[in-house]
Amino acid sequence: MTDLAPLLRLENVTKRFGGLVAVDEVSVEIHHGELFAIVGPNGAGKTTLFNIISGVFIPDEGHVYFEGEDITRLPVYKKAPLGIGRTFQIPRPFGGATVRENIAIGAMFGTLSGKVSVDEAMEIADRYVDLVGLQEHRDKPAGGLTPVDKRLTEIARALAMKPKLLLMDEAMAGMNPRDIDEMVAFLKRIKEEEGVAIIAMVEHIMRAVVGLAERVMVMHQGAKLVDTTTKEALSHPEVIDVYLGKAPE
Repeated sequence: MTDLAPLLRLENVTKRFGGLVAVDEVSVEIHHGELFAIVGPNGAGKTTLFNIISGVFIPDEGHVYFEGEDITRLPVYKKAPLGIGRTFQIPRPFGGATVRENIAIGAMFGTLSGKVSVDEAMEIADRYVDLVGLQEHRDKPAGGLTPVDKRLTEIARALAMKPKLLLMDEAMAGMNPRDIDEMVAFLKRIKEEEGVAIIAMVEHIMRAVVGLAERVMVMHQGAKLVDTTTKEALSHPEVIDVYLGKAPE
């Protein structure tokens, strides 16, 4: 990476729920414009870590830094204007609003919060409607879209926030191989055109991990198992043992 300071830095982040340690002293750095994947088996702590980064949870220990600023205790509504956008595993559009209106909401509550009018937000939305290929659905209620188109609407809404960091929670879950390949190509293009760093949380879609991520962090039982290049991570003996599994002899 060419930048000296990381965009996002987690320092010994820990989160407990009663006696359960959901995230256990995780430290990691994400750089500007990086394509990064967080993978691991169910219960590894991935969603909790996402919630800490985005502001849903406050860690019990450790710190979260964004562009050098300590944002550990900031709530979601204060982190979004700094440049942290997020999509969810289950898309959550405003069902009665049009696709265009849903995307415009992102423009009004992201890094341009308080700086754009409704009309300007709608103009920004038009760009992202075109970018994700939803032109024919522009003025349709988002609640009536297919699951894939709802997912695209949510991605467009997050991009309209003009984020520096985009957190993608299971963005390719339930997609067929062709849709996965198209989504990977789209996200790579977004990284180049928008200059946004993307952290994708992936369950078990190796096709997406290999095609998208430059670097992978594998989590297991709340802790960081490895943080390295995708190729090295997926050939690591411990990763094979706890996550990928071995072929029967």
